[in-house]
Amino acid sequence: MSISSSSETRKDPEIGSPVSAAPNASKRLLSIDALRGFDMLLIAGGGTFLVLLKGKTGIGAIDWIANQLTHPAWDGFTFYDFIFPLFLFIAGVSLTFSLNKGKSLGLSKPTLYRKTFVRMIVLILLGMLYKNAPVPFFEPSQIRLGSVLGRIGLATFVATWFYLNMDFYKRLASGMTILLLYYAALYLIPVPGYGAGDLSFEGNLVGWFDRTFLPGRLHQVTYDELGLLTQFPALCLTLFGTLAGEIIGKAWLDKRKGSYLAIGGVAGIALGLLWGLHFPINKHLWSSSFILLTTGMAFLFLLAFYWVIDVWKIRKWAFFFQVIGLNSLTIYFAYSFIDFGFTSRKLFYGLYTPLPEEWHAVFQAFGAFLLVWIFLYILYRLKLFVKV
Repeated sequence: MSISSSSETRKDPEIGSPVSAAPNASKRLLSIDALRGFDMLLIAGGGTFLVLLKGKTGIGAIDWIANQLTHPAWDGFTFYDFIFPLFLFIAGVSLTFSLNKGKSLGLSKPTLYRKTFVRMIVLILLGMLYKNAPVPFFEPSQIRLGSVLGRIGLATFVATWFYLNMDFYKRLASGMTILLLYYAALYLIPVPGYGAGDLSFEGNLVGWFDRTFLPGRLHQVTYDELGLLTQFPALCLTLFGTLAGEIIGKAWLDKRKGSYLAIGGVAGIALGLLWGLHFPINKHLWSSSFILLTTGMAFLFLLAFYWVIDVWKIRKWAFFFQVIGLNSLTIYFAYSFIDFGFTSRKLFYGLYTPLPEEWHAVFQAFGAFLLVWIFLYILYRLKLFVKV
């Protein structure tokens, strides 16, 4: 991990993905940075104050938004379920530009593999630190191995191999094959004591596999949604992201990029909802229907950001998200290791203390996020970007 102070030659500082520069240009795609920033805003807890607004305003729309920023207990889907899959997808989009840039500089396949492998190892270690701090070094059974960062690192490394060795259609077919095999495994492989096809919290194959083969602490006790088997469907999000990145990166597709991205989005959502009639949409299991639904949504979000920012050149509004997206690793760790809530209360409590006490937590959370953004803006002005 290092800190870059160059805005022109730096590698891309997003979590787990290499440089995001267009193959034949030095300019970055602002839309990808902005979309990453939008995603990180919610990954790092930027929507906490919206959740805290639930039931306080009497406005149904606000309560609906608050409900969308929490995860369902098991089956089902909310917008919050989309946040991490979107980041895995963005990692794949950025990966295409990074690898094309590396190839244009004459880097060999082994060199590119080595770079993404080292990044994977670093992200796995950082992920373990994030999930376990303070790390129980003398109680290894209490160390959780699964992590968001580790999943991003692994998906990016595997997607690198696919991108360097397969064309667009072979990668699409590979991703669909992985989802079909995952579907078959969960329905056909019997779990001791429960049988085959049990998708309940207690009896699913994912949980049994983690309890049997994954050492350390399992986040959900009986299984870990960032454990072993769910790595396979999660990888497909990054793999499908390389398809979107290839569409955007092809100059000869300029007049059809929007159509292709829209087709990918509509097809993904339709197939995900249709498959979900039999294989429930479930983030905890990373079900194949969930992967296709979120892939389709990611295509449409990318289309919207890309078209507005990089095609229509309407960019001023995106700066807020760009500041976050350029230092995504920083904000991810900052929320965990720095008590911005404490500082928010110290600075702003005098402003909101006259309000009813039930509103104090809302304004403290909003103040904390404001402080985080100011912190990232200062880093942006200093051209300091933490990268892996």
